[in-house]
Amino acid sequence: MSEPDLIRITLAQMNPVAGDIAGNADLARRAWARGRAAGADLVLLPEMFLSGYQVLDMSVRAAFLRDCDAAVRQLAADCADGPALGIGAPHPEGAGVYNAYHLIERGHLRASFLKHHRPNYGVFDEKRLYAEGPFPGPIEIAGVRIGFPICEDMWFPDVCETLEESGAELLLSPNGSPYEGPGKLDIRTNHAVGRVVETGLSLVYLNLIGGQDDQVFDGGSFGINPGGKLAFQMPYFDEAIETIEVRRTNEGWRLVQGPLAPVPGPAALDYRAMVESTRDYVRKSGFSRVLLGLSGGIDSALVATIAADALGPNNVRCVMLPSRYTSRESLEDAEGCASRLGVLHQTLPIEDAVVAVNAGLAPLFEGHAPDVTEENIQSRMRGLYLMALSNKFGELLLTTGNKSEIAVGYATLYGDMNGAYNPLKDLYKTRVFAAARWRNETHHPWMQAPAGEVIPPRIIDKPPSAELREGQRDEDSLPPYAILDGILEGLVERELSVAELVDEGYERATILKVQGLLYISEYKRFQSAPGTKLTKKAFWLDRRYPVVNRWRDLA
Repeated sequence: MSEPDLIRITLAQMNPVAGDIAGNADLARRAWARGRAAGADLVLLPEMFLSGYQVLDMSVRAAFLRDCDAAVRQLAADCADGPALGIGAPHPEGAGVYNAYHLIERGHLRASFLKHHRPNYGVFDEKRLYAEGPFPGPIEIAGVRIGFPICEDMWFPDVCETLEESGAELLLSPNGSPYEGPGKLDIRTNHAVGRVVETGLSLVYLNLIGGQDDQVFDGGSFGINPGGKLAFQMPYFDEAIETIEVRRTNEGWRLVQGPLAPVPGPAALDYRAMVESTRDYVRKSGFSRVLLGLSGGIDSALVATIAADALGPNNVRCVMLPSRYTSRESLEDAEGCASRLGVLHQTLPIEDAVVAVNAGLAPLFEGHAPDVTEENIQSRMRGLYLMALSNKFGELLLTTGNKSEIAVGYATLYGDMNGAYNPLKDLYKTRVFAAARWRNETHHPWMQAPAGEVIPPRIIDKPPSAELREGQRDEDSLPPYAILDGILEGLVERELSVAELVDEGYERATILKVQGLLYISEYKRFQSAPGTKLTKKAFWLDRRYPVVNRWRDLA
């Protein structure tokens, strides 16, 4: 074990599976064994690691809590001969259920720290689920008095200040902090620096990795010493089990300088989030292969690339489903993209089926001119074919609509919206173009698809079209995407008024049109597949509007 003025702490930045208590406990044992081999005094896992995060209402179910507590007791028995172990789990105590962090040592549950500040915004509903824990005190481990501010407890001064006033000499913060864009990195760092400045104590921030439904946890664990100096930086998105050292100095306990993993740029972070969340959604759902409709357009080309990077090209099936309106260019582009990626590409014409459906409906449609109804039959036939393939071959279907289309309802319910997961759900169309160009220019070891221009440049450069009628273009129905995305970013991300958007230079009539489309499409979003959260206002838990809603901002 450590010398008197030095302690070693093993930090396990790992990927749990929601509800897999036994599997998550096995991961904890692996991390603990690594810590014991490294001579650690303490092994730490992130917030709610044992249960997985977030498990929503399951976390207050009595039987689930029983199993979590039983697993904690078994971990205590299994990890008796070696370092202490810290692990998060929901925990009943008295009349309440708490977001707890358990400290196991020498075969016993030595202490349970109960989260005080419960986030209740965005994707978090912790005030609904958990009771408020008391202000915690520190606990002595290997001669050091350590405080454990749990995630949100680090975002406010009071818990850390209470710990310092109670004698804490070091702060170790277990977190379950989801990715929501590159700006989240600075927010975490700024809060950590604030707590270090206020308390004069070194602080370790330990985060989860891995995807859970729409959320993806990006890791990026770090440590900061007084003075704001970064002592170590763990990688983003990758599993990492690292042992750090903390040494007693004349100023107090300080983190020994360790490796600084590189921080990816904004484009890499967003793209990696889509890759990791797609891989984990597929595999944690029990699938190994995916399929998608590859139309020759940019959205499906980018989803195919993300899927190939996440799962490997051999696990991706792309199906072109042409109708009479599908251009030769689209056929060539779909085949070219699939060939460059190395994925399976098949063509399954829908024209005969569309003709049959139209013929079946003709007696009731007689006297009515063709309109969007007939266009949507094509999309819904594609959805039917793809779901049949998914059922027959056990491949999870990915859907490919971007945030701009989902926002204004430019998608067909039970058609191109069919699918179990949507990597692009929180990515506006203008950012789809940027992500495609970035991927063509960039390759990293975590990308399983080939390097180079895997998305043919013509797909990126041509005008977007659903190809549901002759000569159709997206801009026939929508403002140009640069304008549409600017208005949507104002309405959704910043919650601006119509007047404020007019002040920013957008035409009032266009704003009102976009606002109307946004509100009347809520019923479609209510039935849409989950997808990677990339912003603070992802559709689903971040932004909750009624399906039936007559209010409009007309000021």
